[in-house]
Amino acid sequence: MSDRSPILVWVRRDLRLTDHPALSAASKSGRPVIPVMIRDTAVDDLGAAPKWRMGLGIGHLAERYESAGSRLILRSGDAVDVLKTLIEETGAGAVYWMRAYDPASVARDTAVKSALKEAEIEAQSFAGHLMFEPWTVETKQGAFYKVYTPFWKSVRDRGVADPLPAPGRIPAPDCWPASEALEDWKLGAAMRRGAEVVRPWVRLGEEAAQGRLGAFIAHKVKDYDTTRNLPWTDGTSCLSENLALGEISPAQCWHAGRRAMEEGSKGAETFLKELVWREFAYHLMWHTPRLLDSNWREEWEAFPWNTDEDRPEVIAWKQGRTGIRFVDAGMREMYVTGRMHNRARMIVASYLTKHLMTDWKIGMRWFEDCLIDWDPASNAMGWQWSAGSGPDATPYFRVFNPITQRDKFDPKRDYVDRWIAEGRKSPTDTAQSYFDAIPRSWNLSAQDPYPEPIVGADEGRKRALSAYQDRGF
Repeated sequence: MSDRSPILVWVRRDLRLTDHPALSAASKSGRPVIPVMIRDTAVDDLGAAPKWRMGLGIGHLAERYESAGSRLILRSGDAVDVLKTLIEETGAGAVYWMRAYDPASVARDTAVKSALKEAEIEAQSFAGHLMFEPWTVETKQGAFYKVYTPFWKSVRDRGVADPLPAPGRIPAPDCWPASEALEDWKLGAAMRRGAEVVRPWVRLGEEAAQGRLGAFIAHKVKDYDTTRNLPWTDGTSCLSENLALGEISPAQCWHAGRRAMEEGSKGAETFLKELVWREFAYHLMWHTPRLLDSNWREEWEAFPWNTDEDRPEVIAWKQGRTGIRFVDAGMREMYVTGRMHNRARMIVASYLTKHLMTDWKIGMRWFEDCLIDWDPASNAMGWQWSAGSGPDATPYFRVFNPITQRDKFDPKRDYVDRWIAEGRKSPTDTAQSYFDAIPRSWNLSAQDPYPEPIVGADEGRKRALSAYQDRGF
């Protein structure tokens, strides 16, 4: 191949130009660069909300490439087949991409790299979705970390690569290959009317992500220790949406947080710990892929969780109609905004797995369908942490009381009033938006009476503890 042969930059969950090592390396080579997004099973298998959100992100990224004098080529099909076809069409001599770490993506990428090398095509993968590659963080015995705090201590003083600037110029090929139309992919089809409700809450693209980070560091990080646990106030970075799709890199967030910490900001170290908690989830997913679909603690395989998604109490949980206001507020926030405050996520997950004794995988799959900030590692670890079956889990016998949690973290009921309309003379717009977002088949309205608790806080706790005792936990 000539040194002037194009480089295909295969875009996946890295919808940005800034701090994109694969794109930077390709652009610096001086060879023509052809960015390509492939709609394969990794895209098609996404839940309704994350697939819709990815479609928005792809559209915005395409505009960013256009403004940089480039194009984002869209193709559908098996990744190996699509890349081989593009290589034939363009004469490309290399394919660059950013690494993914979930088992399905690892298997796909391994197959792609093998096929390209067999065809004598250069294949390079780059770091960037994480700050610390999972195989580089080890205990003194050479094992992987299974508990968060030692993991944090091992990486907190490590160097993190400085973020790379967006390429000043992306060299274009003489002739562009044909591209499919994004609208034909219909990535938002499953969202139906919920898309119109959630769309105003989306902060789309890397410019918005960097703006979010800047505003958080300037105005919120100093109080983050406290405000991150208060769902009624705007006290978090809200960057999970953008990190999930790679619209901002963790390294950008890390360096901003480090600067704030060095300047004396009280909450900055806690923010850094949250970034490392995300890393820890990926670290565990890499070393123990069963995190995604099986009880990480194997002794929990015999636990008698309910696995029937059609039971009335599970349907009530999904609908945000459990009669427990903190739980229901969290679920309704998710339907209106596509996200849920982390404190609410813990209460919502604990209530399903402990008060309702329902398998965490049911909740995990439901979140996978409803969250615009869905992340495979964080979602799975969060659910297993709450259920007690996972790594670094909350003690199995700790059953969050959703009533006392509400009293502690939402003492004036600002959060629950924001999201629950029933029984109120003048419900908020956000509370009423829930009824616009949910499926019509649920047949719910703001005029319905608010339900009585399906399982009370004390009753559920006693039932869970009894089940644990009977199983010898």
